[in-house]
Amino acid sequence: MPISPKQCELVAIFANNIRRKRLELGLSQEELAELAGVHRTYIGMLERREKNVTIYNIWRLASALQIEPSQLLIEQK
Repeated sequence: MPISPKQCELVAIFANNIRRKRLELGLSQEELAELAGVHRTYIGMLERREKNVTIYNIWRLASALQIEPSQLLIEQK
């Protein structure tokens, strides 16, 4: 049985890391979207765990946040 993105712990970790790093850098969702080359609503959907992300977009977002892609998938304490 398929699960929704909201039910997946890795999606939650990713969403939290995107939001935390974006705020650390003082970026709005719109500014991050522009830097990553994605639509502004996509960032909000990712942060709310409404959308699943592709490997390509993980790379694009990590590049925009100036971090390694793997850092978006590791729980930060």
